[in-house]
Amino acid sequence: MKRLLLISNSTLFGSGYLDHAQNEICHFLGKRVRIAFVPFAMFDRSGYAVQARERLRGMGYEAVSVHGVSNPQRLIAESDAVFVGGGNTFRLLKGLYDFDLLSIIRMCVERGMPYIGASAGSIVACPTLKTTKDMPIVQPPSFEALGLVEFQISPHYLDPDPSSTHMGETQEARISQYLEENELPVIGLREGSMIRVEGEAIALRGSARARLFRRGTKPMEVASGADLGPLLPETVVGRA
Repeated sequence: MKRLLLISNSTLFGSGYLDHAQNEICHFLGKRVRIAFVPFAMFDRSGYAVQARERLRGMGYEAVSVHGVSNPQRLIAESDAVFVGGGNTFRLLKGLYDFDLLSIIRMCVERGMPYIGASAGSIVACPTLKTTKDMPIVQPPSFEALGLVEFQISPHYLDPDPSSTHMGETQEARISQYLEENELPVIGLREGSMIRVEGEAIALRGSARARLFRRGTKPMEVASGADLGPLLPETVVGRA
């Protein structure tokens, strides 16, 4: 049974790193968990790994970064969970390809290993990185990501501001453009929101609502605590 916790943002305004997600993370992982941490979304991998290790230690977990071991595939296979941190999505996906980690992560998650993603780490859990808002500062071999879920996520989702004089595209407009060319639904995760997947159960968690975009229909507001499964196409949640 697949188990995923896909978080919109690592830091919520007014709180520290992962503070807003701590209760969800602890409830999701349980106790005595050794986590393989993936820091590739940041340039300073060692500094990022230290930040994550210290924060997760405060929750009672041991975290080891894949970039600091001789055999990162073995580290993932022998860990109890994997946590993919946020940053630049293009750099993250390129790192996963460079270290040849996509297959081992997919295999472990298919077998029940818990997966936590934050921001870019949530996007790469999707089929592609096409719903990222990041600059393509590096070029991965493909846009194909882990494909652990059959929908797309747009983290850090911001609603259009009617008082703004900015004339650029809103996030809603960009997601609409995605759906002009692609079929998979997109879940816009506002700051503080997250998705928890337990097998076929897909629930919205956290302190904020989300916005669901589906091709050919108007965007839909989803409240925290809602079951997203009935709102997604049958093929997405395995009911076909």
